[in-house]
Order: sequence, then C-alpha cells, then structure tokens
Amino acid sequence: MLSRQIVSELTRLETPFYLYDTDLLRRTLESVVYESEKYGYKVHYAIKANYDDHILGIIREYGLGIDCASGNEVRKAVELGFDPKSIVYAGVGKRDNEIEYAVKQNILAINCESIEELHLIDAISKKCGRKTDVALRINPDIDPKTNHCIDTGQADSKFGISYEEVLQHVDDIRSLENIDIIGLHLHIGSQIRELHVFENMCDKVNVIVENLTSLGFAIDFVDVGGGLGINYDLPENEPIPNFASLFAIVRQHLNVGSRDVHFEFGRSIVGQCGELITRVLFNKTTATGRKLVIVDASMTELIRPALYGSYHNIENISSQDSATEKYTVVGTACESTDVFDENVGLRRTKRGDLLTIKSAGAYGMSMASRYNLHDIPSAVYSDKL
Repeated sequence: MLSRQIVSELTRLETPFYLYDTDLLRRTLESVVYESEKYGYKVHYAIKANYDDHILGIIREYGLGIDCASGNEVRKAVELGFDPKSIVYAGVGKRDNEIEYAVKQNILAINCESIEELHLIDAISKKCGRKTDVALRINPDIDPKTNHCIDTGQADSKFGISYEEVLQHVDDIRSLENIDIIGLHLHIGSQIRELHVFENMCDKVNVIVENLTSLGFAIDFVDVGGGLGINYDLPENEPIPNFASLFAIVRQHLNVGSRDVHFEFGRSIVGQCGELITRVLFNKTTATGRKLVIVDASMTELIRPALYGSYHNIENISSQDSATEKYTVVGTACESTDVFDENVGLRRTKRGDLLTIKSAGAYGMSMASRYNLHDIPSAVYSDKL
C-alpha cells in the first residue's frame, strides 16, 4: 500500500487523515473502462461510496456516469459537471423537492422503488410540465451471499418493488401520462465475492424483461446494479477488482437483446485507493491481560467495523521491530463498540507509531460523523504530496 512507501512524509502530518492513492484510482478506472467497453456496457459510479471532490474530478475524466441515492447527491453530481443524462437516482424515500429537482434536471432516470412513488413522480412531472424517464427498481429476491447488513435484493428488503406487485399494477402504471418507463433496475447487495450469484441475477432479469416487454413496457436499458466486492483480507494481493470476470459472466448469462446494460460500482472503484492513517496515543493492558492500542481515529472516522462488524487489514507502518504481538486496536469514541480489530498481529507498537487501516476508500469519509465533537478527518492525495 502507498502509506508504507511514504512513511517519512506522513509522519509530519496531523492525524487522523485519509490517504488516497490517485494512481491506483486511475489504474482501477482504466480497468473498468477497458473491460466494460469490450461489451458496450455503461458504468456509473455510486457516489455514496465517496463524494470527495478531487476523487470525483478524476472519475469524471474517465467518462463514468453517477448513481445517486439522495437529492443532494444528484445536485453534487450536476454541479461538478457530470452530464445529467449519465445520472440515475435511486432511493426508497425520495422527498418531493428532491424528485422535483431531478425532474427539472432531466436526468437519465429516476429509479422508482414503490407504486406510490410512481404516482408522486407523475404528479410532480405534470406540475413541472415535463415527462420524466423512470426505471422500475425490481426486488429480485436473491441471496447475495454477503453481510446481511448490506444485502438489498431479498424479498423482505426495503429496497425496490416486488415483481409480483408490478404485475398487479400494470394497468395503473400504464395510466400515468407524465412518466415513461424506460428502464429496469436491480441491485442485490454489496461486497459480493461469490460471482456465481450474478448468474442467478441474470437468469431472473431475463425473465422479468421478457415478461414486462410482453406487457407493453418499452425497456431501453437494464441496470444490474453493482456489488462487486474487494479483498479486505489481503488488499495488496488484489488492488484492482476482477471486473473482467464479472462482465464476462453478465455477457454470457444476460439475454436482453440490444438493450443497453448499466452497472453501478462504488466500493470496487474507490475502496482500495484509500487508507485511514492514525497515530498511536497509548498502550495499556486490561485486567484480563488484553493488550490495547488506543489510536487517535475512531468510529467517527471509520464506522464500518462498529456498524457492520467489517474487517479492515491494519498495519504498523512506523515500527521496524521484527517481533510481533497481538493487540486490540481501539478508538477514542466514548462507545464500547469503537473497536477496529481484536487480536490483530502487529509489529511491536509504541506511542507515536503510525498505523494504516487499509481498504478505507469506500464508506469511510462519506460516513464520517462529528460524534463527541470530533473533527471531520482531512484528506491527503498522492498526486498533491
């Protein structure tokens, strides 16, 4: 990882901060663009993963669209110069003013997640004197074989409309005069490492598209979401995810004719390019003999371990000691769950050492908070050092 190569430069900086390897980001973008262009696939970046302006500027250079999950994300994408016709907007709870903004921006599609939302978009579009392009977000009822906290495609999920409900309301949907159903959207979850799951998804998409087409819906594109996982265990072994295999699977199993096929990647694009750099404040041993390393970062900078039980590889990049010990790495927040990892092997660690918490480019800074009145961490970019 980058931090190991530039420890001396990082030592003088105030911690904690996010370090972004922009060269790795560019190589990842080159990979996803090269592999997607083989099949004419369109790729959107899921802005919720990381909305840092410098990172978004680099992503824009490579021609990706944007996948949004809130009205403010739509606004940010528009204001940063992304083509509105490359923006899609999903989310189960869109506010009226957010929908109106998206309608007026004439984005590619609003991914609709309930029958009631379809009626609201129709009414707002009528008020604005427009006809709005909409994609139906269908819940495909697929187990994505990932952390249950980040699966989105099972039958009881809050995300999407059940296929059965769409069939029950076909005439109702057809009667809406101020929207055009132009797309189909599915997203089954995040951090998917078992790629055969996508085969099952494609099989279901094929049936849904065929049936909706037979009912008179003119589907122009199919958005199969994202979800491609990254290697949190050994990030150096797989700095760039296997886009080629995923695209090949979709090419082999998805049969939607000449329709455009879209993907939405967040974590797989930015996850490995970011590290959280933190400094050791104290070492102490509990009454039970557990050795604690207390660092100046916390769940307010990286909440994933506390929120999901997620694993991030941690390394002491300052220590030259060949001996290793087992530590529990904890943060400064006044919460018992503010633990980055337990029983982790680190080179012998002392006050002032820098630790890197790896694979933190996605859902790190974007989920940071000011709990305990902590400062929001700064960002350091490799191309600005």
